[in-house]
Amino acid sequence: MAMRGEQDVEAEAARVVARPPQSVFSHAWRALRYRNFQLYFFGQGISVIGNWMTRLATSWLVYRLTHSVWLLGVVNFAGQIVSFLLGPIAGVWVERLDRRKLIIATQVAAAVQSFALAALTLAHVITMGEIIVLTTFQGLINAFDLPGRQSFLVQMVDDRNDLSNAIAINSSMTNGGRLIGPAIAGLVIGAFGEGWCFLIDGVSYIAVIVSLLAMRVRPLALRRHTQTMFEQMREGWHYVSTFLPIRTLLLLVATICLLGYSYPVLLPLFADQVLHGDAKTLGWLTGALGLGAFISALALTFRRSVVGLVRRIQFASAILGGALILLGFVHTLWPALVLMLFVGFGLMQTTAGSNTVIQSLVPEDKRARVMSYFTMAFFGTAPFGSLEAGALAHHAGAPRTMIFTGVCCLIAFAWFTFKLPKVTAIITPIYAEMGLTADPPDS
Repeated sequence: MAMRGEQDVEAEAARVVARPPQSVFSHAWRALRYRNFQLYFFGQGISVIGNWMTRLATSWLVYRLTHSVWLLGVVNFAGQIVSFLLGPIAGVWVERLDRRKLIIATQVAAAVQSFALAALTLAHVITMGEIIVLTTFQGLINAFDLPGRQSFLVQMVDDRNDLSNAIAINSSMTNGGRLIGPAIAGLVIGAFGEGWCFLIDGVSYIAVIVSLLAMRVRPLALRRHTQTMFEQMREGWHYVSTFLPIRTLLLLVATICLLGYSYPVLLPLFADQVLHGDAKTLGWLTGALGLGAFISALALTFRRSVVGLVRRIQFASAILGGALILLGFVHTLWPALVLMLFVGFGLMQTTAGSNTVIQSLVPEDKRARVMSYFTMAFFGTAPFGSLEAGALAHHAGAPRTMIFTGVCCLIAFAWFTFKLPKVTAIITPIYAEMGLTADPPDS
């Protein structure tokens, strides 16, 4: 069984420093005391609003052009399959590159992609082929951008003990955008059309690019690798496949995202045929989901330690499965909005919580490679779920498909519950050696 080396654990423990007592709220936002993370927070905070506007606008554009839930699944598949296929290669490349320069390059490329979508849509000449090609290009960008950003967080906070808080704040920011972006997108689509959402998204990338350029980051020492890329990929795979806690969390995230993260395909159909609404209805549903995820991410920021988080992950997967099952039985907006809150809460607590635990365990020399596997589990399995959900909803309808995905999430919860004693038995002594302490008893 692969475990952290003694030097890694000692290095982590050495970084535990005594600090004066902090209030609950100042502790919850402690990562924002670092200038680089402040810049990232405000720049990325603007950009993610545009990102979520584009996601909703793309779904509605495809549905408006085709009225096909299966083609919605195809578009989601095209946008995410690249992240799955390139994940291990991307992780090795990220470890060999300056991560800030890499992220600047991916953000510029993403802006170009959004402007291209905007130009074609506003000119009323866009086709499904162009949507699929541009969505696939975004997936290629994400394959390198996501592990790069996740592993770059450690360079923006000076104290490694604040990394889990930075991850939680980053999740809060992303889901704040998920709350605000779709609500704005629904109004913009209703008034001006989808193209303006893509244009706003393209402009929003300027904020994060400027914030990255303004940072004063001490670059990580890039080692001259004696291993080939294939040998590094094999080493990364051996680590994630043999270290039980990370393997178990990655499998849980992969299963949840394969089945429980298929709502982007189902929601346009659900808003139209079940709730008899329009783009604004879709915006409300997505916004409610974002609010639940935002509340979940905020709860993570208030945690004083990563210890005990796996138990929260366990119950969150059960909440997600139960909410999806109940969602399949409702036919009016308000109950649907309430259940979407629980869907968002359960999904975020499972994925962001797993991200936090994984990053607390992984040694620095394997961080980017491990996070590339997390990207594969989070985004890479979703395209297969999108195809499955699209095909099933085409024949059985959105409500029955939601019930099916909810049942599968509950099965994943049962499996994780079975594995949990062995996982906690391994990570508890690791956290003890790192000097981490548990949250208050209610955690």
